[in-house]
Order: sequence, then structure tokens, then C-alpha cells
Amino acid sequence: MTNYSTYEKLIYMRLTAMANAFQLQMADPKMKDVPFEDRFGMLVDVEYTSRKNNRLKRLIKKAEFEQTDVSIADIDYTSGRKLNKALINRLASGEYIAEYRNIFITGATGSGKTYMACAFGMEACKQYNTVKYVRLPDLLLDLEAAKHDGNYQKVMNKYTKPTLLILDEWLLSPLTQSESKHVFELIHKRRKRSSTIFCSQFREEGWYERLGGSDNPLADAIMDRITYDSYKIDIESVDPTRDESMRKRYGLDPAKAR
Repeated sequence: MTNYSTYEKLIYMRLTAMANAFQLQMADPKMKDVPFEDRFGMLVDVEYTSRKNNRLKRLIKKAEFEQTDVSIADIDYTSGRKLNKALINRLASGEYIAEYRNIFITGATGSGKTYMACAFGMEACKQYNTVKYVRLPDLLLDLEAAKHDGNYQKVMNKYTKPTLLILDEWLLSPLTQSESKHVFELIHKRRKRSSTIFCSQFREEGWYERLGGSDNPLADAIMDRITYDSYKIDIESVDPTRDESMRKRYGLDPAKAR
């Protein structure tokens, strides 16, 4: 009766994993010879592991990755692309997040930018950082709608609060003045507080003009805030004859791979 009462109390306290492990211990005759301290430690370990796993699942779900079956370990370095493996592995450790630095990932369509960015994001989740993935066009539509609905600050917080923000399709289309203001506000709030991964088909040298160039006073301000101390990963072709779309290599839906 005491054991069942203990089990119920554990359930009531939402220590479900510990409660189930406790039941298994009670049903195992071999456990009678295990010291109390060891048995209790086993129960705590089960609950601790369960909570960390559940937390990771929540972080991954909340990140809303474009691709979830991704891994830094599965990045292909033999596909005819020029990739700095040492830098990629170093960034996977998350040191850029601790330093509030950004990452630029540039390359042609199908070169694997989204896959790599999501792989970095997955590693960040495993280190229990909050992550958010979003296409820049979707973010701009979200903010513009929020501006008219009176929820601008609430929606902006959704993108400024995550420890790591992944902006895919960065500057796919030149920005309007209104869109530039949204981007400036976002970048300004995140600067020196968090990290952002920018995925773009265009090299960094072309971003200024796509932000409006000299005709847009915010172009300089945005570039100044994101380029300082950023890591650059330019996915280049080493041998065009060996080029293979990463969509095909990873078996991805073409609509979900960039």
C-alpha cells in the first residue's frame, strides 16, 4: 500500500518517468540487494533524462525547422562543393552563439544552404538554446500584418527573443522602404544579444544594393550591424562536372530545400 501511495504521489507531482521507474524497481527482485542510495540515484537519473529529452523535443518543435532530419555529421564534403569542415565543426560547438556572432551561408539554389542552417539550428537546440527558423518573405508579411493589427511588438518579440534566429531566403527580393524598417528594427534588437544565421543566394557584396543601396539610409545601418565579426560560409563549386543538387543528395522535397 505504501509503494502504491508513493507511486500516486510521484504521478501527482508530475514525476511520471520516476514513477514508472519506481514501479519497475519494485517488480524486480534483484533490486532488493541494491543500496537505497543507488536505487534513488537511478530514479533521479531516469526523471532527469526524461525531462531533458522532453525539453529538447519542445525546442525543436518550437523552432519550426524547414528540415528536421538534419545533422552536422551528415553534411557531405565529397559532392564537389568547397566547404571548410573545420569551421563547420567549430561552429557546431555553439561558440558563435556564446559570442553573439552571426553566420552567413551563401550559395546557389540547391547547394544545401537550408540543410546546413537547420543542422546548425538542431545543434543549438541540443545545447538547449531557443531557436526560430523563418523565411524572410514570411517574416516580413508577418510583421506587416501585425503592424496593421496592432500586434507589432508581440510579433516582433517572436523573432527577437530566440537565442538563434535562422533567416532563410535572405534578400531573395530587394526590400521596400517599409520592409527595410522591419529588418532594421529586428537586427537592432538582436545585436549583441543573440545570433542570426543568414541564408542567401547572393554573396554578401551584393546585399547592400538589395537593401536599397545609397538610396536607402537604412542599408548602411543594417549592413554595419550584421557584418561585424560574422562567420562566412560560401558554398562554392570545386568541379562543376561533379555538381549535384543537395536536394537530390539528401532526398529532399525540392520545395523544401534551398
